[in-house]
Amino acid sequence: MAMTTTEADKILSANFAPWVLDLGLTVEGLGEDRAVLRLPWSDRLAREGGGLSGQALMAAADTATVIAVSAARGGFVPMTTVQQSTSFQRAVTGSDVLIEAVLTKLGRRMAFADITLSEASSGALAARASTVYAILG
Repeated sequence: MAMTTTEADKILSANFAPWVLDLGLTVEGLGEDRAVLRLPWSDRLAREGGGLSGQALMAAADTATVIAVSAARGGFVPMTTVQQSTSFQRAVTGSDVLIEAVLTKLGRRMAFADITLSEASSGALAARASTVYAILG
């Protein structure tokens, strides 16, 4: 049975550090190999010049990978980031960000994902990331 967004939101609230929860991420959609999260715009996450901080975007990409792996496996299991690479393409100002993590390979002990981060208001691509995760459970 496919995971619901409500179940995925519960994974967020039960398994992430308080500072990650402070980002306000919500699960917008799930598929068998993907997850879409929303990072709401907040002045608290903006850096000088008004752009959303790269740290917030990278944390959102990392978190989206956990939700995508959980959706693909049918529930949360302990896992940890092995590698993350992010390329920023444009500043995000005054807009929520949609983060789509797509699993490119899911094995028993490793998962690989490509992530796109786009402005929710315009659809413009803000960043791309790739992640590698070790599945511990």
